[in-house]
Amino acid sequence: MDFHSLTLLRQSDRNYLDRPVENEKLERILECARMAPSACNAQPWKVIIVDLPELRNKIADATSSKIIGINHFTKQAPIHLVIIEEPGNYSSKLGGWIKKKHFPLIDIGIFAGHICLAAAAEGLGSCMIGWFDEPIVRKALEIPSAKKVALIVLIGYPGKETRKKIRKDPTEIVSRNIYK
Repeated sequence: MDFHSLTLLRQSDRNYLDRPVENEKLERILECARMAPSACNAQPWKVIIVDLPELRNKIADATSSKIIGINHFTKQAPIHLVIIEEPGNYSSKLGGWIKKKHFPLIDIGIFAGHICLAAAAEGLGSCMIGWFDEPIVRKALEIPSAKKVALIVLIGYPGKETRKKIRKDPTEIVSRNIYK
């Protein structure tokens, strides 16, 4: 499959089949993510694979809200990849300080994008979850209090067909040489 076709296939899935993800597929996905670029090759991430049902349900509960009615689908996904922000290396920390940018979050976004595209290439669905109760996630997974839980990515077999992409027109997001 060419890259353009892969980008059309990838979507944020919010419905998953009750079907386990093969370990070989998960290993290939994580290997693709491991190859993601990062500022000064710092690779400021660690991933916790959460696939035990009881633990997965605790994480899913930490991602949903009854008050505003979001993320109730997270219990369906057989795999929750919890991405922890790790410190950058000296070069990326110095560069970030000079340029007033927090490179680890940019790097984690690229890393997570690789996960989602690799999942699509394996015939799996994914969804990035940024809404979660971090102290609950940290406690459930025994993550040290000094560490930051950056993102959770769900992986599983999608329960619905690929939707048509609705995106802004290129003229709204692209200009050449100057901002307009």
